[in-house]
Amino acid sequence: MSNPRVWLVTGASSGFGRLMSELVLSKGDIAVATARKPETLDDLKIKYSPSKLLVLKLDVTHAQEIKDVFTKIKETFGRLDVVFNNAGYSTLGEVEATPEDVARGLFDTNFWGATNVSLEAVTFFREENKPAGGRLIINSSEMGVHSVAACGFYSATKHALEGISSALAQELNPEWNIKVTLVEPGTFRTEVLVKLGDGYSHPAYTKPTLLSNIIRAITHDKNLKQGDASKGVEKIYTLSLLPEPPFRLPLGKDALEMVREEANSILEDVSKYESWSEGLDFDA
Repeated sequence: MSNPRVWLVTGASSGFGRLMSELVLSKGDIAVATARKPETLDDLKIKYSPSKLLVLKLDVTHAQEIKDVFTKIKETFGRLDVVFNNAGYSTLGEVEATPEDVARGLFDTNFWGATNVSLEAVTFFREENKPAGGRLIINSSEMGVHSVAACGFYSATKHALEGISSALAQELNPEWNIKVTLVEPGTFRTEVLVKLGDGYSHPAYTKPTLLSNIIRAITHDKNLKQGDASKGVEKIYTLSLLPEPPFRLPLGKDALEMVREEANSILEDVSKYESWSEGLDFDA
């Protein structure tokens, strides 16, 4: 029987992070589950021994706390096989309506926090694991590919995260055996939509037919079709077992539709204005 894998799950208090922690443990693996409020995981601590579950406090906006988590993993288990880089949150509001401090807070968590977790993961996989290697699974969003009205700054954080993750993946030496995947979930039934509330509004955007208000109404629709998050994390777990995982994994039919729509829109513009790039070389 193969040794259980050691997982780090950030943002484990709820949503995908909580479900992934539970799944990892049910599979016989070891979970290092982190949350800003670790007491939210007390019920899991009752069910599993410290040799199977390590709960740590982590606010990803604090770089030293991230380093401390990886140090504790090394001291406790000596290795780390999978990082589910999941911590993040969203807010509602038109770009013009969202206060700057709120927007910066989103970037501090969703971009800088996630990026610093990725950097520590890569360092650990390369320098601490013997042999080197590991799986870095970054929970992005369909909005990391296709921006959505009323979610502009959240979309921007995920676009930035996808950009930096793509560059990082390209920079890694294949000999390090580090596999990076961006998961781009669509709409799944978690606490995310519940926590959104009404968000931020601007007096110029009160017309109900504006797309931002349509999106706002959709998020409050109790009949909104959403995916089963438990089934979603099952797919992500399966992803972690693939010898050669994809760099991107759109997850959910709505995510597939969004990604295809964005790709087709880009290709249409490229084809339509392709001739504009002719004759731009310096004259001989």
